[in-house]
Amino acid sequence: MTDQEPTTRPEGLTGVLDAIGSAVAHARAMPMSSSVLVNRAELLDLVDQARDVLPTQITQADAVLADADAARAAAQAEADGILADARERAAALVDAEQVVVDARLRAQEIVAEAEQVADGLRRDADDYCDRRLADFEIDLGKVLSQVQAGRAKLAGRLEDASGV
Repeated sequence: MTDQEPTTRPEGLTGVLDAIGSAVAHARAMPMSSSVLVNRAELLDLVDQARDVLPTQITQADAVLADADAARAAAQAEADGILADARERAAALVDAEQVVVDARLRAQEIVAEAEQVADGLRRDADDYCDRRLADFEIDLGKVLSQVQAGRAKLAGRLEDASGV
């Protein structure tokens, strides 16, 4: 490290940190070691300068952040307002269009027609099922009569066979 005191004060925290880095980088190396000899007074002066600059830098950074947050909030509020207005206008335009009104009426007519057709198909299906079930009932009645007649005939044979 040089034995001279710095002639100018570094500007800002970055300047002070650069000066500290430079003082360590240019310091005289200890033989057989990675250690260096630095001027204690010079480094302590640079640390004091960093401490002096730091509150100012932090205050400025806080002010910048506060301004940025306020600007972002204002921009977001404006964007939200514009978006809400656009949605209201779009909805009003869509609702006001005669095409939409006509389409809604036609859709109601189509739904009513479809419900009528569905009711008719349901009635026809129920009628068909009832006729088929009636036919099955008649067929089952005939089969039941045949089964009863067959059992009666067998019962008669069984009586004849046991009475012999």
